[in-house]
Amino acid sequence: MLQIWDVNWFLDEAQCPCDVHFVEWTASEQLRDARIFHFGTGGHHIIGLANMEQGAPNTILGITASPQEFDDFVKLAIEKPTLSRDYQVFFGDIYLLNARMLPRIDVATLFHLCEFRGDSQDAYGGLTDKQVVETLLEVMPAGGRIMLYSGSFAYDKAAKVAEELVAEGRIVAKGDFKTLRIFEKA
Repeated sequence: MLQIWDVNWFLDEAQCPCDVHFVEWTASEQLRDARIFHFGTGGHHIIGLANMEQGAPNTILGITASPQEFDDFVKLAIEKPTLSRDYQVFFGDIYLLNARMLPRIDVATLFHLCEFRGDSQDAYGGLTDKQVVETLLEVMPAGGRIMLYSGSFAYDKAAKVAEELVAEGRIVAKGDFKTLRIFEKA
């Protein structure tokens, strides 16, 4: 059975600073025309809404394993039809990603990497956390960015995945922005 996330994060900077910091980072970088893959949208959908409020400079594809977060997106898309032009969310398990189904990605927010992998994914052949990153790297051009959240309860595990990929020469550490750790595809 698919492991779902039954918690719905609404906007609360104390609970979700990574999304707030990502919005601030995109503004500070003046990020434009980027294709963003966002893992774990939260019921607040702040990244998509902020992008719309900024004139939709980027396109964002979010994934959530929370039925409530997905339902919240549907409600927002009905209330704000133009939101879905540049921000789409699909319901699914990040551990079942298939690179052939993904668009080119310039930035991947993997703030929740290593937080959800468990025995249930083993039962249906889910990817490992490292394989999730490798799948995203397949559709990312050189210079594309992978972003991790240092405040994650599983950051120590996510950092180890990043360290392995750095050691293999697949990604390069590019610094920090507040709680975000930034890596670039080599």
